[in-house]
Amino acid sequence: MNKPRLIWLNVLVFLITFLFAAIAVPYRAITHGFDSTEIIMAIICFTYCGMSITAGYHRLWSHKTYQAHWSLRFIFAVGGAFALQNSILHWSSDHRVHHKHVDNNDVDPYSAKRGFWYSHIGWMLREYQAHRYTDYDNCRDLQKDKIVMWQHKNYLLLTILTNFGIPLAFGIWHGDIISSLLLVGFLRLVLSHHTTFFINSLAHIWGKQTYTDKNTARDNGVLAFFTFGEGYHNYHHIFENDYRNGIRWYQFDPTKWLIKGCAYLGLTSKLRISPEDKVEKAKLAMSLKRSQQRLISHPQAEEMKQKLEAEYEALIARVNEFYAMKKQVLVNKKEKLLTEVENSELMKQFSELKESLAEQRKHWNLLTAKLA
Repeated sequence: MNKPRLIWLNVLVFLITFLFAAIAVPYRAITHGFDSTEIIMAIICFTYCGMSITAGYHRLWSHKTYQAHWSLRFIFAVGGAFALQNSILHWSSDHRVHHKHVDNNDVDPYSAKRGFWYSHIGWMLREYQAHRYTDYDNCRDLQKDKIVMWQHKNYLLLTILTNFGIPLAFGIWHGDIISSLLLVGFLRLVLSHHTTFFINSLAHIWGKQTYTDKNTARDNGVLAFFTFGEGYHNYHHIFENDYRNGIRWYQFDPTKWLIKGCAYLGLTSKLRISPEDKVEKAKLAMSLKRSQQRLISHPQAEEMKQKLEAEYEALIARVNEFYAMKKQVLVNKKEKLLTEVENSELMKQFSELKESLAEQRKHWNLLTAKLA
């Protein structure tokens, strides 16, 4: 079976930029050196590109997890062109297909089941699914966004103006055009490319399946650090409409912080989050499944299995009770439906239920730890 035709423009762009970053940048560093201003500028531009992809292309346009002011959408659109990862419309179309058909080798544009190389960069080097890019019918909502369509129609011009114009302008201002082109231009671009590509490849290979094993996506805190929070990929694939990837306060997700911070400035709104009970129950279901798998070789497998399932059912029941009452408390606080005495009693019940749930979780963790 013949392989699809090579896309020579992509091959040359990836090859040439990589060679400059891998050879010319180190050579320049050794023979001439880069000063702190150039390094800081490269980091700023890398961050701008990365955030434009994660907060803009990914969480805003591909998944509609929040709404953004036109000025912020414009900033992300320019940054996306600077990142040189195709237009918003094209990128989002690919990504929506990926989520709808994840791991399906025949449909998923960058299926991880076709191997690391293919999911990382190989899928962009040949015309594997060129027939899909005719009308972008899975992105009709985005075609109503004037900024999306403006960027799509002027994408080539924007990429040239940003990828050559910004490093060149900075180099002229700073007095070292060559260093600027190498550091802010080539190295920044290569790093921007491959940190994004790692989400398609490494984030489907390396890490934990915390919430689901129905696809290859993994949660990986190390990857999150280098990808502006995108490394919590297992969570993202089951709760794709959540504006957060790292849902815990301590999880590194600067994209989440940016979106939330912009909400205080009136630049973002309608931030979507997944129901807490669904998130917890998904995590518990995976914990149960892993524990059941470990029981296969246990000397008292049947007895332990029954105990495990009974504890699981008790915990799920407590979780349902807790979140039902939490919802009731929130509604009461908002609408003030109860008297002060009734509200005091409700809060007392809620506090008791919270303690009971914590105790039930403790029992569950102790039991599953014994099977680890």
